Amino acid sequence: MYFIAVFVLLGTGLTVNSEKHSLSYIYTAFSKPVELPGIHEFTAMGLLDSKMIDYYDSDLQKKVPKQPWMRERLPPDYWEKGTQSRLSKQQWFKVNIDILKKRMNQTDNDVHILQWMHGCEGETRPDGSVTFSRGVDMYNYDGRDFLSFDDTNAVWVASTDIAVPTKRKWDGVQVLKEYTKGYLENECIDWLNKFMTYGQKQLQAASPPDVYVFATNTKTETTVMLTCLATGFYPKDIILEIKRNNRILTKEDGLLTSGVRPNEDDTYQRRDSVEILRSDVASYRCEVTHRATNVYVEKVWDHKLPDTAGGDIIGIIAGVTGGLVAIMGVLLVFLYKKGKIGGGGPNNHQGVKTPLDSGGCNSGVFTVCDNIPSEV
Repeated sequence: MYFIAVFVLLGTGLTVNSEKHSLSYIYTAFSKPVELPGIHEFTAMGLLDSKMIDYYDSDLQKKVPKQPWMRERLPPDYWEKGTQSRLSKQQWFKVNIDILKKRMNQTDNDVHILQWMHGCEGETRPDGSVTFSRGVDMYNYDGRDFLSFDDTNAVWVASTDIAVPTKRKWDGVQVLKEYTKGYLENECIDWLNKFMTYGQKQLQAASPPDVYVFATNTKTETTVMLTCLATGFYPKDIILEIKRNNRILTKEDGLLTSGVRPNEDDTYQRRDSVEILRSDVASYRCEVTHRATNVYVEKVWDHKLPDTAGGDIIGIIAGVTGGLVAIMGVLLVFLYKKGKIGGGGPNNHQGVKTPLDSGGCNSGVFTVCDNIPSEV
């Protein structure tokens, strides 16, 4: 439902496995300062295989590297031009949030959020290079999908009726469609290959997983939640299985999985759980295979049960996901529940022509009118 939660916590919308790699950029702008620690009025970040490689926010006002090899391999003018690009987009977002608020009869009392994400995914060739697989370019306002680009047909797709006028306007800008398609299929892939080459040594520095098996309380006194947690591994490709008497448990058995999520230290974690009876005496074990480090781990549950009146240990060893990303994902949910975003209701969206009505570099072709015609 929420742009950051969907695209960052779940891998930026570009699924990556051992055969594929991705490069993506995510921009988030608030209509006014939120005044919460770590949350900025405007934030931009680049991600390679879901790992942050560069960063900018409205307080820092400088594009900076987040990986050592980015700092070492890219010249100073890359960061200077990148800073100017981010400053331009920061202003672009500010102007267009104001336009959207007026079009939707929204007040300045509420916090509104405009977001943009674009990037590409490529498949690995035998020679190690990456060839285009698919691209993503989409917009979101107040936690709702707004507009996306159909790369195959080179047209904009409205996710809601209120975005139809914007689709029509942008479809009429041929240079925007051509540039967007060309960037996703060519320039983005070129930079993806370049970054993969630059960071090859670090990307290949694999880390094995730490594996834990434990039980926590549920709302029912007669059951516990048995969890297998693998954390601290890199890259993200991993096989995790919970077995009961040598049989692999599946969704049909009630198995739940978090999927692979990022930790704060650029490693990953995955957690699978299943609810079982406290009286269950079957043999349970967790098996984890991490091929990048050639590690196989088998942990047998010792049937140690939590005190029915005690606290859970899950928070102690689970780790946290993605610093800024996690904070902002929680913030979006908090603001939505408090009624601070999405103000005005669907009826007030009527008549919205486009969030990009002004001229010049605020005309919507911001990837072109930037001094740098791409996000790299």
